[in-house]
Amino acid sequence: MKTALLLETLQNQLIALRAQASPLMQHATLKPRFDRQLFRTRSTLMKDYLDEAQAHFEELQRAVKQAQPEQVAWLAGHLTEQITALHREITAWPLRAWDSASSGTGKWQRKRLEHQDFERRLFEMKRDREKQLESAETLDDQQRLMREVSALEGRITRCRQALEEIERVIARMTR
Repeated sequence: MKTALLLETLQNQLIALRAQASPLMQHATLKPRFDRQLFRTRSTLMKDYLDEAQAHFEELQRAVKQAQPEQVAWLAGHLTEQITALHREITAWPLRAWDSASSGTGKWQRKRLEHQDFERRLFEMKRDREKQLESAETLDDQQRLMREVSALEGRITRCRQALEEIERVIARMTR
């Protein structure tokens, strides 16, 4: 009796997850979402993770029919972990707009915009520190602000190098 209720509950949860994930089914991410211990698939599509969970559910049903209590216990626990992880991922998906694996040039265009924004903010931070340095009265403040300006210059240089690399990638892709 308990087993039948467990199977029904797990099946209902899988159905609910599939319904929740329907808008995300074909959405790819840049890298796999889950640990290898939790899901064997290395896919970046939500559909493939749901399919693997469904396959585990079917395995669980077979183990119940064949009266294999150890396998039933392990599969039920593993499937519960998978369902929990999928639910958490579906809930957090809107927060991960940056992680979409869209067309190649679109992804690189977004990276370029992101780095340009980083560069702009770094320039603003450097300008603020330089203004503070001009009005700094103590030697400690001056030294601290000079170190901060120097560190920001290094970050700006690295940001520019990354932007140049992104520009090269975009140029190669649009030839």
